[in-house]
Amino acid sequence: MAQSSSGELLQGTLPLLILRVLATGPSHGFAIARRIHQISKDVLKIEEGSLYPALHRMELEGWIEAEWDITENNRHAQYYRLTRTGRKQLKEETDRWQAIAGAMAAILKQA
Repeated sequence: MAQSSSGELLQGTLPLLILRVLATGPSHGFAIARRIHQISKDVLKIEEGSLYPALHRMELEGWIEAEWDITENNRHAQYYRLTRTGRKQLKEETDRWQAIAGAMAAILKQA
């Protein structure tokens, strides 16, 4: 699961984060986790035990494809990339999370 300094994030967050990172281009698992950590300014840390099962599920859904290649450290790794279905899913997930974030902001403002 994606974890933050305040605990676990809402269900469904990890696929959205992965899809968003892969929208910039193919990447291997470790680089995906590292990028999420960097973009979130060290707030979000993706554990291997959550990342790879999520990648596998996303591949089964047809959102991503994987192929073996050599990393920048000269190691073999699976590189993941978005499919057309994955790009559509990214838009749907982004729209859904923006609606949730807007609703949460409205509630917090009123509370």
